[in-house]
Amino acid sequence: MSIPRLLVVDDDAEMRLMMTEFLRKSGFMVMMAANKSEIDAHLVSGRIDLILLDVMLGKEDGIQICATLRLEQEIPIILVSALSADHQRMKGYEVGADDYIAKPFNPNLLLARVRAVLRRGHRAASLAYRRNTSKYHFNGWIYDGKLDVVLSPDGFEVALSKRETSLLKVLLANPHIPLTRDEIAEALDVTHDAENAVDVFEGRAIDVLVGRLRSKIEANPKEPTILRTERGVGYIFVADVDVSNG
Repeated sequence: MSIPRLLVVDDDAEMRLMMTEFLRKSGFMVMMAANKSEIDAHLVSGRIDLILLDVMLGKEDGIQICATLRLEQEIPIILVSALSADHQRMKGYEVGADDYIAKPFNPNLLLARVRAVLRRGHRAASLAYRRNTSKYHFNGWIYDGKLDVVLSPDGFEVALSKRETSLLKVLLANPHIPLTRDEIAEALDVTHDAENAVDVFEGRAIDVLVGRLRSKIEANPKEPTILRTERGVGYIFVADVDVSNG
């Protein structure tokens, strides 16, 4: 299993560092941000599995940021605030927060709430593609999420199986991020796909699936330039991915 990647957002540098160090010692990979622009930078650069978002961020409103993120992302969000009245908590839940923790808090309570949200949520950034209708452009290729078709640089539609298409979606949502075979298998969520009823953890099924996709999108599948093997980890989609809306 992969290590959860958390983003701690707080404009108070001391509080931000305290939470980050505690969560890192608890086994998480933790990044830090102080405002919305830094949040966006982290979301673009890599996978984030949960955001701990302070409600009062100087001139910025954490509630509004939460509402905006919920429209754009499916990442679980825990609001952290010194404002603990019921109506203030309700504002957080109304805009899509997964939990609300009042300051000051017991660090062990914070840890328990983080683990609980991760367990029940599983709404990681890497799975947001499932309801995505955007167009993804990479190395001259286009994946149209609305039409669910793949177009080659020459403009021809390339036929992919459901499983190959699902793999491509996972990779497009995680460019330049090394993914283990277990992470890929979990993201494919084959338990709800009749075609994929075979257990992907069995044998080298992921390697076979990667080979099949390479045969469709690589000029030379034996020397891949888009979907490469990351020695000791798994695979990495090395092409830059540009996303457009429809």
